[in-house]
Amino acid sequence: MKKDIHPEYREVLFHDTGADAYFLIGSTINTDKTKKWEDGKTYPYCTLDISSVSHPFYTGKQKIIDTAGQVDKFKKRYNK
Repeated sequence: MKKDIHPEYREVLFHDTGADAYFLIGSTINTDKTKKWEDGKTYPYCTLDISSVSHPFYTGKQKIIDTAGQVDKFKKRYNK
């Protein structure tokens, strides 16, 4: 790998404000904010509006709106 072209990879604390959930994940995101985590260490901090904890697709709360029977047509066509 070439030197000095890759961003710094480090653990970052993400906060899903919609579900009030925290994630400590490796990332290359640039942020100036920091926050102290449960383990006593201080990590770079980034807020999110939505994540897998609060997104309707992942929580099973997603609703399919079928206005003209399009979903049924799709299922019938590709349900072979």
